[in-house]
Amino acid sequence: MSKPQKSTVKVRRFSKAFVWAHGVNAIAFFALYITALPMYTEFFDWLYPVLGGPEGARLLHRIFAVVFCLPTFIWLIFDPKGFIRWMKELVTWKKRDLQFFSEFVKELFGLNFKHVRQTFFNAGEKINSIIQIFTALLIIGSGFPMWFPDFFPRAVVQWGYLLHNVGFGLSIAVIVGHIYLSVVHKNSRPGYSGVITGEVPAWWAHDHYTDWYDEEVKKGNFPKLEDPHHPTPGHPGDSKKKKKGA
Repeated sequence: MSKPQKSTVKVRRFSKAFVWAHGVNAIAFFALYITALPMYTEFFDWLYPVLGGPEGARLLHRIFAVVFCLPTFIWLIFDPKGFIRWMKELVTWKKRDLQFFSEFVKELFGLNFKHVRQTFFNAGEKINSIIQIFTALLIIGSGFPMWFPDFFPRAVVQWGYLLHNVGFGLSIAVIVGHIYLSVVHKNSRPGYSGVITGEVPAWWAHDHYTDWYDEEVKKGNFPKLEDPHHPTPGHPGDSKKKKKGA
């Protein structure tokens, strides 16, 4: 299918609270990953001097474990409306969400595809969120008996180590896919700016989240794009580099 024209018009997709929460989550996750490597296998023992030795690595791991729990509260406290919308969409599934996956596979492998109308979060993002919530709860929950073994039965502590590794493995797989789709894949890459500044290209938002975009147009928050591939004369984005947001 033809590529949409690049436009300077941008719309706000995410709040500043979400951007901060996403950033804190990413930093904490990779910090946990790095500090855990030498504790997981001797192959990464060379990291110990960098992390301040075994004790330093454990201390940093625990500090970032606490930081890892903060993003949810940051988003909930400073943008409760956005957080509630996210939770509602995770439990709202319609026929179009199932249709999304057949077209997504085509898009992923560079085949001809058509955009299936989606709301604020598409079906793929919902699945990603659900898996990340599951792995986060698994990692955090299993981390408590590992951190405070004296307060738990030995069997619980042992299961904690196993489940911690399982959660870690699943989360890494999800994160790799998440990074590929948001940073590398040509069709979704334009939306990467959303987690940095909160804003995304208007044409990209219209193509990928048509129902949500149309709702914002009706509210007067977004410019109307009759055809995002061929803007009509006099379109708000033709003469002005204007940014609009909800």
